[in-house]
Amino acid sequence: MKQLAKEIIQGRRLNHEDDLTVLLNADLKELCEGADEIRRELCGSRVDLCSIINGRSGRCSENCKFCAQSAHNHTSCEEYGFLTQESLMEGCAHAEQQGIDRYSIVTAGRTLAGKDLEKAIEAYKAMHKAYPDMVLCASHGLMKCEDMERLKEAGVRMYHTNVETSEHYFPEICTTHTYEDKLAQIRRAREAGLEVCSGGILGMGESWQDRIAMALLLSELEVTSIPLNFLIPIKGTPLGENAPLKPEEILRIVAMFRYINPTAYIRIAAGRGYFEDGGEALFRAGANATLTGDMLTTVGNNTMQDRAMLHNLGFEMKERKGA
Repeated sequence: MKQLAKEIIQGRRLNHEDDLTVLLNADLKELCEGADEIRRELCGSRVDLCSIINGRSGRCSENCKFCAQSAHNHTSCEEYGFLTQESLMEGCAHAEQQGIDRYSIVTAGRTLAGKDLEKAIEAYKAMHKAYPDMVLCASHGLMKCEDMERLKEAGVRMYHTNVETSEHYFPEICTTHTYEDKLAQIRRAREAGLEVCSGGILGMGESWQDRIAMALLLSELEVTSIPLNFLIPIKGTPLGENAPLKPEEILRIVAMFRYINPTAYIRIAAGRGYFEDGGEALFRAGANATLTGDMLTTVGNNTMQDRAMLHNLGFEMKERKGA
């Protein structure tokens, strides 16, 4: 694995023509060491922190099997309409104080339009004016290009839309929209001048070949930020009884994504709780970005805990601006 890591650092890029079973069969320790070397040489020691806020919750029309917010599933998810600008600004201010790089509003539902879109535009404008150093991200489903252009004009820099899994496995997870809908959304975001954040959820019953296919697709799309969620089964969803992934499997996934996407932010999202230490090993297996604070419908790591852990691992971070 050291030789493969060296070749990737020197410019080689893995693709469909390569025999990628080497990533599945390699000694895990050696695989993670190689991934960490790739991260260190091609991405440096800077770690990217992201915080999200659930801007509109529940009653989603889409039938994604993993999601607590889908109206098709029967969970105890809190339901509420689009948050006030004051609430969104408070969240952004807190993220700024904590030295977080990116702040994202995420809304349940197929898209964002009408009055809620107008509220979002005004909130993004206000946040961009008050906190110009904060990278604003948006995650609002399948939007029109012209609406995303308005988001960019309001100060948004990145659009988030997960592909979730491989094209082959996607119909097992969702049928109210298609994989092509996802890819078209990525194209529209780029047409609007936005950077793209796209990853998925692992542990939904997909095969290792599905995981490789997703990693290769994101490489081909040249996605710069890849959030990896490790399924936290939620009671009331069709995947609520899935067995959680084991830490060793999670580490192999993270390292594999680094080998295939050597210069991207490999961003750890849901599932760090499967590691007793908050996931230190993930950041020695190729990860160099993470969501921090509360997730959408699960609880994440405390930001101060994350900063202390990452500092001890030798990572550099944006400075905090508050006590």
